[in-house]
Amino acid sequence: MAFYHPLLFRLDAERAHGLTIAALAAWGKAGTPLAPSVPRLATSVAGIAFPNPVGLAAGVDKDGRAIDGFFGLGLGSVEIGTLTPLPQPGNPKPRIFRLPEDRAVINRLGFNNGGLDAALDRAKAHSRGKGVLGINVGANKDATDRTADYVHGVTRAAPHADYITINISSPNTPGLRDLQHGAALRDLLAACTAAKGDTPIFLKVAPDLEPADIDDIARAAIDNRIDALIVNNTTIGRPGLRSANATETGGLSGAPLAPLARQRLTDFRKATGAAIPLISVGGIGSGAEAYARLRAGASLVQLYTALVYEGPGLPARMLRELDALLTRDGFATIADAIGVDAR
Repeated sequence: MAFYHPLLFRLDAERAHGLTIAALAAWGKAGTPLAPSVPRLATSVAGIAFPNPVGLAAGVDKDGRAIDGFFGLGLGSVEIGTLTPLPQPGNPKPRIFRLPEDRAVINRLGFNNGGLDAALDRAKAHSRGKGVLGINVGANKDATDRTADYVHGVTRAAPHADYITINISSPNTPGLRDLQHGAALRDLLAACTAAKGDTPIFLKVAPDLEPADIDDIARAAIDNRIDALIVNNTTIGRPGLRSANATETGGLSGAPLAPLARQRLTDFRKATGAAIPLISVGGIGSGAEAYARLRAGASLVQLYTALVYEGPGLPARMLRELDALLTRDGFATIADAIGVDAR
């Protein structure tokens, strides 16, 4: 992905994304934060103090090359990854496709990353205290024991992360989403929970679920003491797209995902009985949309594709908008607004 700029949009999407990450990495070493500090946007989830509820979703900075640069945009949390135990190239290129008429992206990257150990070295080097660092872990495509890969990732990442996310919801690794069901899910969650130590563990789920799947995932998460659910990953659906790249294979993200993302937030809020914090992802591109998700029961939100189209100033704008919305509705803090429309 790459932040919107006419010149960047003339480049191949993956090359433009690489240039954006490199620029943010350089700026993060010397840059001045762009965003305002708004103390009443601070909130706590899973015992972690978040300076604000707007975070970066996994997949943007897979290898943790620009952690401080992203914090400098005003994001309260940055989630790096997905990281696998061994480096892997991912799927053949091209594998990222812009859908500008829909303000969306389709990707079929396939967990391309330089491996867990290299990214953890960067995570250790980043400036602590700027925000909350999440590390998203997955399994290698050719792993014979995917649960073992997740346990390895959790074990290695736990000392260096504020939280760890188990990603079993990417549509671009064959068979990965099978881990979202039944005994496979319960065995995975039990093994990862045993390996995490004191580090909170989150679970990222797909939006393409049946009602029975939602109930099953909610029960398994509660039974295995998962600290938060991230709802959702990209969708394999294609809701009313207009762009030329709409028929490409892969996961769809961006504005067209918003209605499904809102519905899944409501579904998981009901299925969990509000017993687990929810983090909403998908089609969030403004403070107003983030505020609506928070009021609907999300404790946090994450951004991805909106940054491509709205640019690096988006997080700062969202923080100002959230502050104004709290004032409009008479809330003293963001925590006061969470879930008010779901009660």
